[in-house]
Amino acid sequence: MPQQVSMGATITCNFGSIPSSLVVTPQTPPAIAGATLAATVMDFAPVKNIPPFGMCSSPSNPAVAAATAAASGVLTPVPCMPNPVGKWQPGAIKAKIGKFAALTNTSICNCAWAGVIQITNAGQIKVQIF
Repeated sequence: MPQQVSMGATITCNFGSIPSSLVVTPQTPPAIAGATLAATVMDFAPVKNIPPFGMCSSPSNPAVAAATAAASGVLTPVPCMPNPVGKWQPGAIKAKIGKFAALTNTSICNCAWAGVIQITNAGQIKVQIF
């Protein structure tokens, strides 16, 4: 059964150089077991919810493509600026926080630069949802 995701969950992008921590937008009810903010599928805003992942190495990122071209074709990473193309998918089937599906540790979020953002640590281990 998937784990519910909370504030501070560890997230990674397959084209990023370092992991990052999810920042949750407060909802009602605000906490998991009264301790931490619970995430929803709508917590996907760049920088606000999904901080940068260090350096981006995606050839689909126009900044990486330009830097690589300037370096005579040698892949040249640039600072990451997440560019999510939509909310986290699939989210919890039954569990809702306010009017949105709760975020589970099996959800992913796609980046416009061909990256896949995933949850590697839910931020808590006690609450499982579906």
